[in-house]
Amino acid sequence: MTEHTDERQAALRLLREEAGNIVKTVPGPLASLSLRAGELALDILWAHGTAPAAPPPEMETEADDPALHEITAPLVGTFYAAPEPGATPYVRVGDRVRAGQTIGIIEAMKLMNQVKSDLAGEVVEVVTGDATPVEYGQALVRIRAEEP
Repeated sequence: MTEHTDERQAALRLLREEAGNIVKTVPGPLASLSLRAGELALDILWAHGTAPAAPPPEMETEADDPALHEITAPLVGTFYAAPEPGATPYVRVGDRVRAGQTIGIIEAMKLMNQVKSDLAGEVVEVVTGDATPVEYGQALVRIRAEEP
């Protein structure tokens, strides 16, 4: 994947998250919602004040698939997907991970804190980009848990 494609995917992911947040917090039915980031746009229009019957696949959440598990930021800091710039990321989509495996690091107050998977499974999404500021509890990686 190119850097441009990675940036577009990150921007689209942010748009989807923001749309989800807006839809959850807006009182009453939406008539229209339009979000733009550069050349990317997301438009939502509820016909006659009713929500669509099913969300598009891109908008599905962890609640839609009980096998999906989010690994979240255990502290505030900067998330790094690789041990150093230009190095291979700790995990990529499609990788199998084991419980206790490092999936990234968070730098906080000049300390590097490993973030580890708490279960075994397959990486289905790396939610947070490399060198991205993160908040406590923010999703970093989504894993489809293996059957016990």
